Amino acid sequence: MVRMSAEERRESVVRAAVAEFARGGYHGTSTEAIARRVGVSQPYLFRLFPNKQAMFLAAAERCLADTTRVMTEASEGLEGEAALHAMANAYQRLIADDPQKLLMQMQMYVAVATAEAAGDHEFGDTVRAGWQTLWDTVHLALGADVDETTTFLAYGMLINTLVSLGFPSGHRIWSGFHGEARPSES
Repeated sequence: MVRMSAEERRESVVRAAVAEFARGGYHGTSTEAIARRVGVSQPYLFRLFPNKQAMFLAAAERCLADTTRVMTEASEGLEGEAALHAMANAYQRLIADDPQKLLMQMQMYVAVATAEAAGDHEFGDTVRAGWQTLWDTVHLALGADVDETTTFLAYGMLINTLVSLGFPSGHRIWSGFHGEARPSES
């Protein structure tokens, strides 16, 4: 059996945290479930991360970084409409191929809103920073046009909502979207 380094183990914890938090949310996920998924003890988990919040924020950072990477790769060498369509297509594939990404995004928004409502304004700093990086990436790919960036991301959030609600790709609610922004036929 090959022994994992602390960094490899940390990476496996982040992957497990994404899966568990995507499914159960911040408050509904136990660190025990994450430890079990990784195959480590809870005390070992807390040697890698100081607390549950740090695990959640690492999972959120990963989710946003992966989405940003997908946008960067899709738009590389493209401009304007070509970049917009490539990013829309890439995002649609991302959430179709890895539904945990969409669920984790939704859980991030809930967790930050809950923390904000409870007066914890620092909890969301990491998520806001990751979202700002995503916004900047899309913004540059769309020629630094604020209106285009806002519209693109607004459509993305609408897509998140419609996919989360389970509207099938052929439903009339998708009729205003470009083809590549619609969910794939199952």
